This record gives sequence, C-alpha cells and structure tokens, in this order.
Amino acid sequence: MSPRSPFPRPSRDPLPLRGLRASFAYAWAGVRFAWKHQRNFRLEVYIAVLALALALWLQVSPVPVLLLTALVLGLELINTALEAVVDLVSPNYHPLAKAAKDVAAASVLLASMIAALVGILLFLPPLVERLGLW
Repeated sequence: MSPRSPFPRPSRDPLPLRGLRASFAYAWAGVRFAWKHQRNFRLEVYIAVLALALALWLQVSPVPVLLLTALVLGLELINTALEAVVDLVSPNYHPLAKAAKDVAAASVLLASMIAALVGILLFLPPLVERLGLW
C-alpha cells in the first residue's frame, strides 16, 4: 500500500485554459502593481526600451539586451515581492528584515551594473564607428 500524498491529485479541468488565463491575469496584476508603485521598475523599463532602440539603431544583436532586461526586471519584481512580504510579517524594524530587503536590492543593483557594463562593451564600438569618432 502506497502512502497518501499530501498534495491533491490534479482533477480534469473541462476548461484548462481558464486557469491559465487567470494565472496570466494575476501575473499582469503584479506587473501593474510594480509599475504603479515602484519608481525603479519604471526607470528600468525606460532604460531597457532605450537600450533596445540603441541596439536596433546600431544593428547590434538585441538578444543580450533582452536577456539582461529580463534579468534586471525579473529581479526587481522579486525584490518588490520580498519587500512586501517582509513589511507584512515584520512591520516593526528588525535587523534581519533590513538585511533581507538590502540583499534583495543588492541583487538588482549587481545585475544592473553588469547590464550596464555589457551595454558599454556591446554598444561602444559600433557607436564610435557610426558617429565617426575613431
């Protein structure tokens, strides 16, 4: 006799896309929340759009720009979620709550710095050539 799983067996959903649609709606609600309440998220989106436009203008592959954009924006969304959870469970100051928030913010900072460095390495040579500075 096999032990019973603590997880319920998935049932046959007659409308499987309904759950998928709801999942996407919840995810977009999270993006809207971040856009409305997080200045840094909006700033990072604007920078990403500018970087993508620059890549297209310089005829540089947009793939690294898109990958780094996904990394930075994804980490910003995770940072926003972690800050909300920490504020919920620890409304008063606690050094561990501060550490959790600081480390999450550091992940966004580090990814942003690496993205900027890659952007310089990716864009500088074709930009110098296009502008005739070399």
